[in-house]
Amino acid sequence: MQITIFNTPIVSQTLSIFAKLFLKVMGWRIQGRAPRLARYVLVGAPHTSNWDFVYGMAIGLATGVQCYWVGKHTLFWGPFNWVMRWMGGIPLDRNGRCKRGSLVEQAVCTFKQHRKLGLVICPEGTRARGERWHTGFYHMAKNAGIPIVLAFLDFKNRTGGFGPVIEPGEDIEKDLSEIQAFYSDIYGKHPECFSPVSPKCIKRSFQGHPKHRLHNACD
Repeated sequence: MQITIFNTPIVSQTLSIFAKLFLKVMGWRIQGRAPRLARYVLVGAPHTSNWDFVYGMAIGLATGVQCYWVGKHTLFWGPFNWVMRWMGGIPLDRNGRCKRGSLVEQAVCTFKQHRKLGLVICPEGTRARGERWHTGFYHMAKNAGIPIVLAFLDFKNRTGGFGPVIEPGEDIEKDLSEIQAFYSDIYGKHPECFSPVSPKCIKRSFQGHPKHRLHNACD
């Protein structure tokens, strides 16, 4: 993959120091263990504000996590194209030029072509509240045979970091229920805009997946 902000010699080390200082000044703490997996899909949630990008990048730099991310193709225009790509960005055209299914297929193919690759996905797809998450992230991981790492930004408690690792199974709703349970008491900058993982998950009991157990998996 291309050289990015996360692996540019000297620059990445310097920015890591500034990122840690920024988080400390802003009163934020990092929780959980950074993934040390070769390939994985990193779920970024809740996604309710442009500030998510700022704090997400800061945590990535501070922890040494090298991840790529997808963004609106409009962010990659003119002189900003190389900047966004250097920051790990991969343009996504949402105007119909790329079918939804092909995005999953392209991601799976990309994963199979690289020994090491972490791809950040915001399943909500938009900062506005929706009916449910898009499940492309799940199918990418399942079809590529790689795990899903849950990452979070909790603006209420000023904490961010990494949660449990999910291995996609045969029951997608069961896995989505586990993901919903993890994010149940995590607050985005605008909590009212946080989309539910799945409407079916809200009605389920999470007795089989207690929140404290999920957190302990990362201690």
